[in-house]
Amino acid sequence: MFRRPPNPPKALSIKVKICGITNPGDAEAAVAAGADLLGLVFHDPSPRRVSLEQAAEVCRVIPPYVVRVGLFVNPAPERVTEVIARCGLQMLQFHGDETPGFCLQFGLMTLKAFRIQGPKTLEDLPPYATDAWLLDAHVPGKFGGTGQTFDWAIAAQAAQLGKPVFLAGGLTPDNVGEAVRRVQPYGVDVSGGVEAAPGRKDHAKVRAFIEAARQAARAVGPKPG
Repeated sequence: MFRRPPNPPKALSIKVKICGITNPGDAEAAVAAGADLLGLVFHDPSPRRVSLEQAAEVCRVIPPYVVRVGLFVNPAPERVTEVIARCGLQMLQFHGDETPGFCLQFGLMTLKAFRIQGPKTLEDLPPYATDAWLLDAHVPGKFGGTGQTFDWAIAAQAAQLGKPVFLAGGLTPDNVGEAVRRVQPYGVDVSGGVEAAPGRKDHAKVRAFIEAARQAARAVGPKPG
């Protein structure tokens, strides 16, 4: 009797999140390029901040298979609930000093962001039983969108802690392939690295970023374990 050969190991897959979407045209371009998640920023100081009306308009053109993510920084719970209702968010991303309990109270998939200052920051991750962690660069006074990278060796350590990790911080079409190869994260997140101007995406850069991330993931092959 012939034995069926074992199934070949699956190649590393990568989720791509395009954040800071402010208008329907950019959303449609990102979807067409193959983005898995689109992020809308509800943090007033950000140049990529959207109003409820803008966000609802963007969300109307996002198909159901692309995850709609709302980004908040130390929000009031009522604000989060209002945005969920108006925009049909599917995932929440918290970039401030929110507690684990705060993040989990809304009944949606949740992504907690951490600004990496060094290996010791990894001690902050395990208490957060969110669906995934997002690792970003630490820049004093900023809660993301810094355009700065950090030590990817720390991110690679975080990726071994048993929780899906999104890598952010200074990623561009030019460096995302190397980031994927070195960290092997669950996903990558980009905002400023694919912009023509703050809040306006460069559609060619979006396509190049997604292709570079996917090409690198295919080259990495299967993850161990």
